[in-house]
Amino acid sequence: MDQGRKTTGYYGSAKLASVCLIFIAAIAVGLALICGTATAAPEEIQVYMDDLSKPGGFGVDVHNNFVMSGSGTPDYPGAQPPNHVYRLTPEFYYGISDTLEAGLYLLTTTTPGNPTNYDGEKLRLKYIAKHDETQGPFWGANLEIGKTSLRVSQAAWNTELKGIYGYRADRWTFAVNSNFDWSLSSPSSPVSLDIDTKFAYKTDAGYQIGLESYNELGPLRNLGHLNQLSQTLYGVVDIELGKFDLNAGIGRGLTTASDRWLFKFIVGTHF
Repeated sequence: MDQGRKTTGYYGSAKLASVCLIFIAAIAVGLALICGTATAAPEEIQVYMDDLSKPGGFGVDVHNNFVMSGSGTPDYPGAQPPNHVYRLTPEFYYGISDTLEAGLYLLTTTTPGNPTNYDGEKLRLKYIAKHDETQGPFWGANLEIGKTSLRVSQAAWNTELKGIYGYRADRWTFAVNSNFDWSLSSPSSPVSLDIDTKFAYKTDAGYQIGLESYNELGPLRNLGHLNQLSQTLYGVVDIELGKFDLNAGIGRGLTTASDRWLFKFIVGTHF
């Protein structure tokens, strides 16, 4: 009887947490209508999937990416030119329930011949609805708030609401993220939209190969002009090595507004 009460209480708490996230997301959308936009977050070049830490479990991802060939001109006064910038971003996360996870990013950047800069931190809350983890659809949302330096963002306080949807069929996996970005520091700036996608195929050897695309669509009030915005396509591989997960890829910018060649490497583990 006591065990049954504990189980009922646990699922009740999980449901309450999920409802809270949806409520927060609704507030975020409301804020987005009156707040501005933030630039994309190059420190986390990834398509969000349905992975979550188990309740009470911890995990860490180490995000690495390097602009092998990019512009040597700052995007705005005070910005760090993207050419040859290396970004190392540890991400720590904790499973709150079987549908909810909290995370923390710590941002750093390094350029050749210069010391490493600490560029701020971001907090996130990720919700994934219950689903079959092997086949069929999955969906969720991720809310992120961060304070960053002028080197990586014109606005100090930024927010992102990310929609997550995916589908698995046999060896194939498809996922798409719709990212609504805005600034809490610049109310006059518009909300911007990015779309990230992933196609992956599981090989006989167990690892996945595929493509990831990261596409800026611009402010919601004036979508389009894609040739003037960053559009990048990556060839990627996903591998499980014991307790470690690896995502690595080489990216090619498709427009003059994009970095030309990039390399990314994410390694993670759960405790």
